[in-house]
Amino acid sequence: MGPLGERERAVLTFEGRGWSSPGAKERAIREELDLAPVRYFQLLNALLDDPRALEFAPVAVNRLRRVREARRGER
Repeated sequence: MGPLGERERAVLTFEGRGWSSPGAKERAIREELDLAPVRYFQLLNALLDDPRALEFAPVAVNRLRRVREARRGER
């Protein structure tokens, strides 16, 4: 496996930012990453299981993994 691509790095960097509201985040996803929010979250979820993503952005990936596991536990 090679290094993360530019888009994957951009998604992880983007996710590390704070957001005042979900609407602002979705608007920024469209404008800055040129992605539909649904596609963005699909890419992000796949990255959470990629060891390269953990190496690139450990704080963001670990935080998102905890959130994902907590949501799975609620189901």
